[in-house]
Amino acid sequence: MNIHVLDLGFLHLENAIAVFVVEGPQGLALIEAGPASTLPRLEALLQQNGWQMADFQHVFLSHIHFDHAGAAWAFAEKGARIYVHPRGLPHLAAPEKLYNSARMIYGGQMDTLWGEMRPIPETQLTAPEHGSLTEACGLQFRARYTPGHAVHHIAWEVSDGAETVLFTGDVAGVKIGSGPVMPPCPPPDIQVEDWQASIQQMRELPVETLFLTHFGKITDKQTHLDELETRLLSWANWMLPYAEQQADPAAIVPDFQAFVQAQLLDAGVAPADLQRYEAANPAFMSVAGLMRYWSKSEVRSPKSVVKSG
Repeated sequence: MNIHVLDLGFLHLENAIAVFVVEGPQGLALIEAGPASTLPRLEALLQQNGWQMADFQHVFLSHIHFDHAGAAWAFAEKGARIYVHPRGLPHLAAPEKLYNSARMIYGGQMDTLWGEMRPIPETQLTAPEHGSLTEACGLQFRARYTPGHAVHHIAWEVSDGAETVLFTGDVAGVKIGSGPVMPPCPPPDIQVEDWQASIQQMRELPVETLFLTHFGKITDKQTHLDELETRLLSWANWMLPYAEQQADPAAIVPDFQAFVQAQLLDAGVAPADLQRYEAANPAFMSVAGLMRYWSKSEVRSPKSVVKSG
């Protein structure tokens, strides 16, 4: 099983968004599709390897956020079957609500950041059950429901019989180069306890190699996941006092961005690389997601603090 990590050059930055070409004995599969704004770059990368978009008849998505699924329609138009969580499927079949909601956040930047999103016929969409196995290209793709970052999140466990790896979307965090792992926390459905359960699920899977959409191959799984959980809890607990005060999220963003950048710099990230982390994991989105997380729970007491375990 050959795995190719393709850098989409999002916002002209290296190592911000990847898609993965998996070569099996019976063909090619694509994991993630990236945003439509990077389609020209993706097509060029495929052509450099002697491939065409029509060569990919199986596209496996971790979830429906634009940086992962935005360009899936382009492969569907070439005949591909698109695999997605059942809660994400309706939004790919009729993306208008999803797209318009995003435009309210990104405004005039929508086209530059993400590009267009066209509907995919439901006959080309497949929603696997948790733990179900799909045979494609002579490989086995097992769907692992992994909520926390998004309720419609799947980590794909892929095996050729000799080797098994896990494509983690965003549930295993963002790690640029040798920098630390960070938890992307956009609205609307960040759920810390569910995320912790998904982290534990990944710990227990008989897989040692992870592939992160942001960005690339991870071989020290346990250390990586421990660091991710620690940082997820630190971010959630940092946000709690502001949620209790019902603070204006927009007013919090500069302080949160400074908090995150301090963590990155303390971990040895070069100042020039801060932009890559921000592109893959915008601070304003994590503020909105974590504030919503604290406010929407009906069972959490106002003074509670998220704890590990």
